[in-house]
Amino acid sequence: MRTILTANRQSMGKWVAKQAADCIRQAIKENGSASIVVATGSSQFEVLAALVKQPRIDWSKVEGFHLDEYVGLSDDHPASFCRYLRERFVTQVPLADFHYLRGDQDPQETIEQTGKQIQQRSVDVALVGIGENAHLAFNDPPADFQVTDPYILVQLDQACRQQQVGEGWFDTIDDVPNQAISMSIQQILKAKQIFCSVPDERKANAVQLTLEGPIEPKTPASILRWHHGTTFVSDRAAASQLSRSTLDLMERVK
Repeated sequence: MRTILTANRQSMGKWVAKQAADCIRQAIKENGSASIVVATGSSQFEVLAALVKQPRIDWSKVEGFHLDEYVGLSDDHPASFCRYLRERFVTQVPLADFHYLRGDQDPQETIEQTGKQIQQRSVDVALVGIGENAHLAFNDPPADFQVTDPYILVQLDQACRQQQVGEGWFDTIDDVPNQAISMSIQQILKAKQIFCSVPDERKANAVQLTLEGPIEPKTPASILRWHHGTTFVSDRAAASQLSRSTLDLMERVK
């Protein structure tokens, strides 16, 4: 796994977007099309804002897949990831197609339908982040590292739900759904290139556990260290609890 240290979240977004764009262009050149997985949350604000401005991407040859979504939210709810992606990405570029996970539809039907679609594709790029509890997508600890279904129905833990309140998506924890549809760990790891963007000091403990702790279900994001195509990008605030030896191994980006 390649590790990158950026000065702040703005430089993180620009750097990740440029690298992802290079991978997308290369996939189109080699295969005639590209498939990508797109995450949401505060970690992706700058990434997606910069990605839609990248030059020379033939978006008509790019197909997108949704990483995760709350169960029970309509796609016009302020916290809906469908709405997030529609406003910040899907309507900004002329994609060939985008496969939403609709939270207001039957979750098992959504899991089955979207799972079949992604199983027919080879994912070139996955844009992801991690949670304050080190979750990957909505795979909260202890995550299932073995399940092979592309999408699964998961229970959201207290730390995950509290994070959504802290980020301002919901007014109270009682407003946060208890369940979500999440891409599985095994499906995420099928992507050829994974760019994991992690800004902000509130995720410093999760970054330390992910990069320096054991690779185990208690720290779901730690499994990214097994994926040779992962680039883990942290800003200085999120890297504030890392050891000097780990920091010395990270590439610096201004």
